[in-house]
Amino acid sequence: MYGNLNNLSEYVTPDIEKRQLIDDIFPREKVFYSRKAFRLENAEHREIDFMEDACLCDAVADIELTKICPKCGEKYPEYENFCFECNVKLKDIESFDVKAITVEHEFTFTGSETLDEFADILTQENLIRINDFQFEMADFDKIIKSIQSTALKNLDKAIKDNKIRLDDLTILEKVILFTKAFVDVEYKSYGAELGYYSFNKIHVDDRQLDSLQITTMLHELTHFLNKEMLTHILCNLLDVSKTREMESIIAFILSFSSENCLIDEYAAHTVEGRFTLFGYQDYSSFLSIQKTIERTDANVIKGIMESFIDDDLLFEIKAQFRQDILDDPNYAQLRLENCTLLNDEGLLRAIQFVLLEGFAAASANIGKLMEINEMW
Repeated sequence: MYGNLNNLSEYVTPDIEKRQLIDDIFPREKVFYSRKAFRLENAEHREIDFMEDACLCDAVADIELTKICPKCGEKYPEYENFCFECNVKLKDIESFDVKAITVEHEFTFTGSETLDEFADILTQENLIRINDFQFEMADFDKIIKSIQSTALKNLDKAIKDNKIRLDDLTILEKVILFTKAFVDVEYKSYGAELGYYSFNKIHVDDRQLDSLQITTMLHELTHFLNKEMLTHILCNLLDVSKTREMESIIAFILSFSSENCLIDEYAAHTVEGRFTLFGYQDYSSFLSIQKTIERTDANVIKGIMESFIDDDLLFEIKAQFRQDILDDPNYAQLRLENCTLLNDEGLLRAIQFVLLEGFAAASANIGKLMEINEMW
């Protein structure tokens, strides 16, 4: 005996002539082998991927993949219709639904150490650091530029990876894509809220008119950017890396007092109003709020957004409003607009006050912080 049948594989060579005959009958552009569909397990339970076969790799290399699974992201050729792994209909890559695109958007801050325990962060020494506030406008500008450039890179990668032509997108799709460069976007179809932000995710009711979906996203994105800026500033002051615990502390600070809640909400309404048709600003939740509650960080956030929403897109957004909205403008809401700005020193003092007061309150509310942390 010369061994068993399993050893015959050692003596196999490609039958080039037969392969050529088969290729002549079945043109290469008609041959497609899915990485998911053609896998077997051998006797030792190791996966063998048929894509590793040289002939199959040559065949697949010549195929143009024009469709994509909206769930798993697997790409397919034109003649495929479904992803049988996910049981969903395939989308054309060129006209891929922007809602289905997943954009990576990690905003990092690196310090000299990483603290992931609240007891190690909320110390008297760190409270003194915040009180000393060794933080200048140059540090603030560096943080804003970092957030801005990271989002631009996220957006650029999403456009290239999905072969998106921006000119082919609707105005709403452009804003959705821009928003996803910062934060996850999900959709709701029930409840009275037009949208809300929580834990690095924006929820938008897609039953709204396009123009209202746009302003809702910009409003909620402001909440994210407000949180993100303050997190980076706190990390800078304490010289620590950004962690979920640091984000939880800022989330607590922005919500623990009614004043901070109002400041955060007013900033969101102010930014939203910048990209809304004049006379359709909505401050309905703030009719009793004094105009002086606005801080300059709203204007900083407007600056971040304006690097994405240029004059052309702003014109398109306003045109979308004129198309969707039939009500007459309500100029009375403009009485709540703040026409004064804090200078640089005033901005830094306001940030110091919010962080110092909030950090002290957080130290006495570890239980609440742990609840917030578990929700991320």
